[in-house]
Amino acid sequence: MNYFKKIGTANVLMLILCAVIILVAEYLFLTGYQMHGLFVGLWAPTLLGVMIYLKLVDNGSK
Repeated sequence: MNYFKKIGTANVLMLILCAVIILVAEYLFLTGYQMHGLFVGLWAPTLLGVMIYLKLVDNGSK
């Protein structure tokens, strides 16, 4: 639990959101909606990239 406090509530929620996005993309891909699955699957790395960028900007201002 101490680890979750260290990384922050917002980051934990964003990581959970990324996991849900990946599961939805896999479901779409495997049920025959391959193009929709690929499109939704690209949201997770984009979201993670934005999280990294915001963390770098925040650390640079300190």
